[in-house]
Amino acid sequence: MSELRGHIAIEEAIAVPGLAERRPPIPLPGNVKPEFVADMLARLPDVTRWRLPEMDANGIAMQVLSLTVPGIEADENAARAVANAGFVNDYLADVVRDHPDRFAAFAALPLQDPDAAVRELQRAVGELGLRGALVNDHVQGRYLDDPAFDQVWAALAELGVPLYLHPGMPPADAWHVLAGHPEMYGALWSWQAETGGHAMRVVLSGVFDRHPEARMILGHAGEFLPFQLSRFDSRYATLTVPAPLRREPSAYFGENVQVTTSGILAPAAVKALVDVLGPDAVLFAVDYPYESTSAAVAALEQAAIPFADKEKVAFGNARRLLRL
Repeated sequence: MSELRGHIAIEEAIAVPGLAERRPPIPLPGNVKPEFVADMLARLPDVTRWRLPEMDANGIAMQVLSLTVPGIEADENAARAVANAGFVNDYLADVVRDHPDRFAAFAALPLQDPDAAVRELQRAVGELGLRGALVNDHVQGRYLDDPAFDQVWAALAELGVPLYLHPGMPPADAWHVLAGHPEMYGALWSWQAETGGHAMRVVLSGVFDRHPEARMILGHAGEFLPFQLSRFDSRYATLTVPAPLRREPSAYFGENVQVTTSGILAPAAVKALVDVLGPDAVLFAVDYPYESTSAAVAALEQAAIPFADKEKVAFGNARRLLRL
């Protein structure tokens, strides 16, 4: 076992018992192997049987829990979403209260009602002690650059907590490029592209000019984006836009936009991410239970970066950003 210990993993899914009975059924993808589905359905709501032993076996000091996909965002009924977000956040707070040294959590938000989302964020952070919010991509076809959500960004900045922008909603529209290749939909490819596009909408809309203290986290090595920063800058310089950004697009990455290693199991990719954004902007994550904890830990341990930088990625940056 490596001397690198005490990892804080910040994109770790959990299912909340009783939530499924409180909303309409959400169909599962039809092309996922049944044995994988069965394993995930067993592991997602679990805390002590599999989750904690797997953490212990791999040097994970803490998981930051979040409601598994598709989250609250999948519900068309705003009033039900508000009630269910409160239900989920109360449950997450109870798990953290029972295991305060092992778990923290991100809140679910009922963004179908932005006013209620702000109130729930304030409650979740101020009263329940949650460490920010996680949003599963779009909200019934609306993206977080929508002016209606500006108050949410303002509240995040005021509270000093991040928003984790995560994939997982059914697509807002049909992509012809996916036709005939259902395997491309979801975590294999389309979720990264969709969520990366959503994140670029947020950056290019000036959210971080209006709210410079706001922070957004992107998983899966930043959903394709960090390795395109120089191209974003060179092409943006050739465009006329209605409301130009105060800085080049790349300048918001590493400061307002942090990224995680969730689902990235190649040491070379972890190294490249640190090389591009710097060791202060990359945080460790597994994507439990969908990915292997041991493989995620090994990818960071074997990355050819200085040990001090590995410690920042493994736990230091999460402690600072989430005030753990």
